Amino acid sequence: MAERIKPESITVGFVALGCPKAIVDSETMLARIAEAGFIITGETDDADVVVINTCGFIAPARAEALEAISCAVDRKADGTVKKVIVVGCLPERVGTELFDQADGIDAIVGLSRRDSIAEIIEETLRCTENTAYLKPSQPAITNPVADDRARLLITPSHWAYLRISEGCNRRCSFCIIPAIRGRFRSKPEDNILAEAVELVSAGAVELNIIAQDTTSYGQDLKIKDGLSTLVGKLESIADLRWLRLMYLYPAAVTDKLIETVAKSEKIMPYVDIPIQHINNEILKDMCRGHTGESIYRLIERLRLALPDIVLRTTVIVGFPGETDSAFNELLDFVRWARFDALGCFKFYAESGTPAAEMSGQIPEHIRDKRREQLMLVQQEIAFAKNKSRIGTDLTCLIDSLENDGTVRGRFYGQAPDIDGVCIIENCSTQPGCFINTRVVATKDYDLVVRQI
Repeated sequence: MAERIKPESITVGFVALGCPKAIVDSETMLARIAEAGFIITGETDDADVVVINTCGFIAPARAEALEAISCAVDRKADGTVKKVIVVGCLPERVGTELFDQADGIDAIVGLSRRDSIAEIIEETLRCTENTAYLKPSQPAITNPVADDRARLLITPSHWAYLRISEGCNRRCSFCIIPAIRGRFRSKPEDNILAEAVELVSAGAVELNIIAQDTTSYGQDLKIKDGLSTLVGKLESIADLRWLRLMYLYPAAVTDKLIETVAKSEKIMPYVDIPIQHINNEILKDMCRGHTGESIYRLIERLRLALPDIVLRTTVIVGFPGETDSAFNELLDFVRWARFDALGCFKFYAESGTPAAEMSGQIPEHIRDKRREQLMLVQQEIAFAKNKSRIGTDLTCLIDSLENDGTVRGRFYGQAPDIDGVCIIENCSTQPGCFINTRVVATKDYDLVVRQI
């Protein structure tokens, strides 16, 4: 008979990589590990078991994951770590090939086995051979959205991510996400509301709504204006102060949704809309389902309805067939739109995507140059917008008090982890509290504010 594992004597180090959706998965797994009695440690170098939640979206994310895996298996070779378990998107995408890419992994775990992580740790500790836990209990096309309640937050307790759906039906030609995460499935509304209440009861005053495609919420459940209806109900949670909408697909942003945000006292006038490009030929080849003209109209509609709106977007440069003219069209659009925040990715030819097989692939040095050029244009815009806020008053949510006395917070136009912050002078207020401030200076992408 195999020796019984005593979880209370086993330390588990956890490495959380990837996007906010992966963060939610990490938080859920951490809770399952803690509930099973394992000791969670921040010292991954000498933990008995190291669990690495990975991203497999694009090449840099995979490289980051493989570096973390390499560090863990090196510690295993030294004898300080007993087992290395890799979970998440990378095993889902690569499968058992991952054992060959990183020798020393003891188990790989697909997304469908997320909630079994504690049992898998026990099995791995007993097993002498590497094991793959990849087969879902049912096909991804029908697999329900996992329940994300009872999480152990990685984020500060006063803000959290709230995932409302899983998967995506958009089939953008450059994106591998549908192959990894499956078709679009909305989380049941009752589950979302219960999770939100749980998070707020635990101290969260800000919830950031996330999904692969937030704007499609409810379509598969035959709910009309699903996202608008959902956030309307979330607003009724008494102690919730801020709601933020992330990952809004441009073609699905309706007048109803804009009106809902405009009338709300809790949904912040912060809109994250990944447009990816503005040239019609590129958008067509990307299979984005909208045109450059519709993007111009959408931004005009948003700014008319929400005068204080903060706009964030992401774009891709160097997509196959992107001519100098098409790139310059994108530059002109960015100058016109004057986004408050913009993330720019150079195109990666990801295996398994239609775009990877397209003709007209752009050399890497040109992709690098275009990304640098576009970000310099955006930097000038962002710095000017920051300077224009000097002298204005902002309500800030305190995020952290550093050991050196620095206090950091955010106003509604700064999403956690991806945007700039407010550096607050002469403040001793605790994280999770709101204060009134005045902008007195800027520091690159950050604002320097003083409590008033």
